[in-house]
Amino acid sequence: MDLKRKVEIAVISDVHLGTYGCHAKQLLTYLNSIQPKKLILNGDIVDIWQFSKRYFPKPHLKVIKKIMDMAADGVEVIYITGNHDEMLRKFSDMTIGNISIVDKKVLDLDGKKAWFFHGDVFDVSIQNAKWLAKLGGYGYDLLILLNRATNWCLEKLGKEKYSLSKRIKNSVKGAIKYISDFEEVASDLAIENGYDYVLCGHIHQPKILIKENKFGKTMYLNSGDWVENFTALEYQFKRWKIYNYNKDKLSPFFADEDIKEMEIKDLIAAITIVEPEKKKKKKLN
Repeated sequence: MDLKRKVEIAVISDVHLGTYGCHAKQLLTYLNSIQPKKLILNGDIVDIWQFSKRYFPKPHLKVIKKIMDMAADGVEVIYITGNHDEMLRKFSDMTIGNISIVDKKVLDLDGKKAWFFHGDVFDVSIQNAKWLAKLGGYGYDLLILLNRATNWCLEKLGKEKYSLSKRIKNSVKGAIKYISDFEEVASDLAIENGYDYVLCGHIHQPKILIKENKFGKTMYLNSGDWVENFTALEYQFKRWKIYNYNKDKLSPFFADEDIKEMEIKDLIAAITIVEPEKKKKKKLN
């Protein structure tokens, strides 16, 4: 029995594979629960800024393998580069099979124009002081580790989990203003360019808003993240919705038993080695 939900487009961003904050198991459960025509990876999927050979656990490899398997099964995968995976920008406009790498994307959705980009272009701290932004990234990772230890203790005591980073963000006026400014700038640019939808990531704040100014209106959407919020955007039947893993999840299951049972060395081999049959097909083409 096929338990997968069919969606036209699924959008995820800010996964940060390769960091302690990434919740790869939850993301894998989500990816196993859907059957999209398009999967849009809207930046910061692999955290190349903080990449370390010492930390890239099995669930993180499984996510990469799952995305590659989806592409092999006919899903169009569009990887939009972000600031934490900006090294991929040197490969922009490259297509390998069903996977394409771009800096931004415009799609026609049922007669409406949708503009996809990560959103770091608006971040002055990244543009002018990259080293400071990276330092902030390491501090954020340390906060996540501390938060995990706190939540482990809270779970043992039978109490509800708590997000330190979310609490800090929501209580700092500067952070709130930054989020508001980000949404305003993205929406104003979308209206100026005649886009009906503008879809971003970067600020880890899942949201759907109708934004309007004297020149027109647009729908602003943010896919959130898989560090704190565990959210995605889904498009089906001409409508957008926010998927929230904590509220909308099915009972966790593994649709792909082969991935579940694979050892780390096999996962790495599956990700990096092209199978002989595929090589033959390429030669014939």
